Amino acid sequence: MKLEPISQIVISDNYNAVVDAIRDSAPQDSRFELFIKDDSNFLVSDANDVIAKAHLSSKEKVFIFIGAQTFSDIVQNRLLKIIEEPPRNQEFIIITPLKSALLPTIKSRLTITTIKEKKERLELDLDFNNLTLNSVYSFAQAQKRVKPKEAIDILEQIAIDAIASNRFNIDSSTLKLFKNSREVLEFGSSADFILTATLLKLLAKRVK
Repeated sequence: MKLEPISQIVISDNYNAVVDAIRDSAPQDSRFELFIKDDSNFLVSDANDVIAKAHLSSKEKVFIFIGAQTFSDIVQNRLLKIIEEPPRNQEFIIITPLKSALLPTIKSRLTITTIKEKKERLELDLDFNNLTLNSVYSFAQAQKRVKPKEAIDILEQIAIDAIASNRFNIDSSTLKLFKNSREVLEFGSSADFILTATLLKLLAKRVK
């Protein structure tokens, strides 16, 4: 992975890899400040810490990494001014797995780089040759605590496995179902609810 050492948004769930890529291309005497919450939301208090750190004067280049699954509108608006008018020698790198997690005002201020990583196949506890109501509900109940990005990966694997099984009528409405389910997951909808609804609709498409 190669990234320019400039302020930008990086769409990736591999926070450490992004930090390492910037380190590799940054000037040798650069300083790195990490504000990464990979297992929780970015809070207003975190944004205040970023702003306080950014206003400390520095002769060397400083790279400030801001990473999280989600950012509230309040947090993003709190960060907006310092991103629009960064202090001297400060670069801001926002890392998030979901582009939709960011406001248009933030996205319009920074270059966006999407890191596409090869995904390993997920082994789902579902038998698409013998999908039943009970198996759908049991599976969905087990997904209550998954993060939005994980839920999207699960949804993509469901689509792949359903198509490969040849047991369902995969028409344009089914493909639209997968697309719409992904979009609502990106906006933070409940994973178990969306996965249940998707699987139930898929079950109705089962070839008799």
